[in-house]
Amino acid sequence: MNQRTVLELIRERGPLSRAQVARDTGLSKPTVSLALAALHSAGLVREVGRSSGGKGPGAVLYELNPKAGWVVGIDVGRRWVRAAIADITGTIAARRAERARARSARSLIGQIGEVAHALAAEAGLHWEQVTHATIGSPGVFDPLRGLVAMAPNLPGWGRQGIVEAVQDQLGTNVSFENDVNLAALGERARGHGRTLSDFVYLWIGTGIGIGIVLDGRLYRGSRGAAGEIGYLPIGTGDPHDRSTRRRGAFEEAAAAGGIVQVARDLGARPADSAERVFASARRGDRVALRAVEVEAGRLAMGIATIASVLDPEAVILGGGVGRSGDLLLEPIERELHALSPLRPRILVSELGDDAVLHGAVATALEAARREIFARSPVTEERAARATGTADARAPHETRSIHAVHAAREGGS
Repeated sequence: MNQRTVLELIRERGPLSRAQVARDTGLSKPTVSLALAALHSAGLVREVGRSSGGKGPGAVLYELNPKAGWVVGIDVGRRWVRAAIADITGTIAARRAERARARSARSLIGQIGEVAHALAAEAGLHWEQVTHATIGSPGVFDPLRGLVAMAPNLPGWGRQGIVEAVQDQLGTNVSFENDVNLAALGERARGHGRTLSDFVYLWIGTGIGIGIVLDGRLYRGSRGAAGEIGYLPIGTGDPHDRSTRRRGAFEEAAAAGGIVQVARDLGARPADSAERVFASARRGDRVALRAVEVEAGRLAMGIATIASVLDPEAVILGGGVGRSGDLLLEPIERELHALSPLRPRILVSELGDDAVLHGAVATALEAARREIFARSPVTEERAARATGTADARAPHETRSIHAVHAAREGGS
């Protein structure tokens, strides 16, 4: 527990000296010395010089060792596969984006393997040095059946054995997560979510869904399907119709395909993609602007529904459609004001296309840090014998990182 507490503190605030670690954790200096010695021997932290400014020689400073482990995050979508490799500090060493070979599950799995191994080579690594990989894709991961359910936009992705096939292709520890959940985690790590405890990430693209962060944590629901708002019975289609039910009534109405259909129904030309509809609206085309108004109204209806259940501080718009905040924010807020007394802030994601990728990297980092720490063979007793810092009291003094955070927040 001492080592975990010290490691987390150094990860969050390093480089730090032994005295700074002791002061911020409330642990004694001998206890901190033992923990640092064990972490240093295991290669989890490293010395990075000395502090300056005081009298006499400066204190040794410690930081998380970037080479302690490597992770890969992969965003698998209908149109693109995006991937990045990062060291254990979260610094991205290389990244790639390729058109997705989504004609079949087999071709997509092969592409995932090729991209991941190419990234490792580009970073100058052997694949065996990669500790963990996280895959983000549409759908809900079912760990019991080993498949990704509710992913109609990726052909063959929901079949049995897809998870094992990806794991075999990569040959390392692999985790799967819904892409919109990862986008929310990416926003939590690097976007607007850094300052929010309760927010919803609303993804509008080929599909539609939300990632829910409550009290700073991702909420998945009992079966991992929390946030699948595409199945809300909101829209113009019959939610009982089999074709509508496959994707969901709200997804049919408010995702990219729904915008295109509205534009066509209104007589817009050309209207073969949501991007073209928004481009025409920016040029002042009245029919396209009307289609955008319809889209904003549908999104406002969805947001009003979300707000009445979750009461988030903010709703962050993302995905290909969500990036068009210059056209959507004002009509969404106007319609939301008319629909509901609950009005969360509406923001546009700071991360753009990279939200899922950043979330995949952040998720892989959390898993990798646990795995690296768990397999570390160095105990405090061994480290103490090696460094001569043994103290009879130290092994019995423990303080968790949660207690440290609580003490800081309480001012103690």
